[in-house]
Amino acid sequence: MIVVENLTKSYGSKKAVDSLSFSVAPGRVTGFLGPNGSGKSTTMRCMLGLDRPDTGHVLFDGKMYTEFERPLTQVGSLLDAGDAHKGRTARNHLRWIALTHGISVQRVDQVLQMVGMTEAANTRVGKFSLGMRQRLGLAAALLGDPQVVILDEPANGLDPRARIELRQMVLGLAAEGTSLLISSHILSELGEMCDSLGIIERGCMIVSGTVQEIQNRLMPHTNLKMKVIEQQHKLMEWLSVQDGVDAVAVDGTMVRCQILGAKSDRDQAALLRAMVNEGFEVIEFSTEGQTLEDVFMRITTGAVQ
Repeated sequence: MIVVENLTKSYGSKKAVDSLSFSVAPGRVTGFLGPNGSGKSTTMRCMLGLDRPDTGHVLFDGKMYTEFERPLTQVGSLLDAGDAHKGRTARNHLRWIALTHGISVQRVDQVLQMVGMTEAANTRVGKFSLGMRQRLGLAAALLGDPQVVILDEPANGLDPRARIELRQMVLGLAAEGTSLLISSHILSELGEMCDSLGIIERGCMIVSGTVQEIQNRLMPHTNLKMKVIEQQHKLMEWLSVQDGVDAVAVDGTMVRCQILGAKSDRDQAALLRAMVNEGFEVIEFSTEGQTLEDVFMRITTGAVQ
C-alpha cells in the first residue's frame, strides 16, 4: 500500500510539488501522468527519500522508505536506467545489489529471465542499447520481490515485443497483490495496464480515479462510427437533425458522430433501429471509446515549470 499525504517540495520560489495526496492499494496499477515539468519525477524522488519534501510524507505499508532495513525487499523502483556501471556485466551489476540486501544469487538469475536478459547476462552494460538498460533497471527493481513497485517511464526504449512483455509482467505482479505506480508518456500503454490514474500539472493533482470514471466524467458522450451502402452524405444530413447527436462527419466510407449523454446499449440500439427504419442499409455500426490521449489533451494545458 502506498499513501502520499500533503506532499510539497519547492526549489527556491518554485513549487515543484504542491500539497499532493493519493494512494495505491495492493493489487492495483496506478498511472501517474502529467506534462513535462509537472512534478512527477520530483514526487517519485521524494517518495524514495532521494529528495526531502518541505511538508507531507509518504508511507509504504505504514512506514517511510528510509525506515526499512532492506528497502529493496519492500519497495522496488526504476527512475534512471542509466545508473549502472558500464564496466560491469548485467549479472554482476545485479549481484552486488543483491549482496547489499542479503538476496540470493539464484534470485539474480530469476529476474534476468523475467526481463528476457538471460542470454545477455554476461554482457557489459556499456554495450547495451537503451532498451536493454531499461530491462536491466526493471530487473533491479524486482530483485527483492517487493510488494510495492515504482516505475518512471519503464517502456522507454523498449521494442514492441518487450512492451507487450512489460505489460504482461505488470499485470502479473498486480494479480499477486503488488501495488504499482507507473509514470509514462506512452498513454496507450497505461490505458491497457492501469486500474486508476492520477494526472498532475504544476505539481497539483487535477484529476484522479479509475480510468472509466475519468473518461465518463471528462468526455460525457459516446463516439459512434457507421458504414452504409452509398448513402454516407445522406446519412450525415439525417443524423445532423437528430436530437442528442453532434459532431457528424463523413470520413471516407465511414460516418462518425457523437451521442451526447447516451452511453447505454439501449440508446445505441434505438439510433440504429431508426436508421434502418429510415431506409439506410447499415453494414457496420460500432462505438469508439475515449482514449487517454483525448482525456489528457482535454484537461492539461501543457504548462512547463
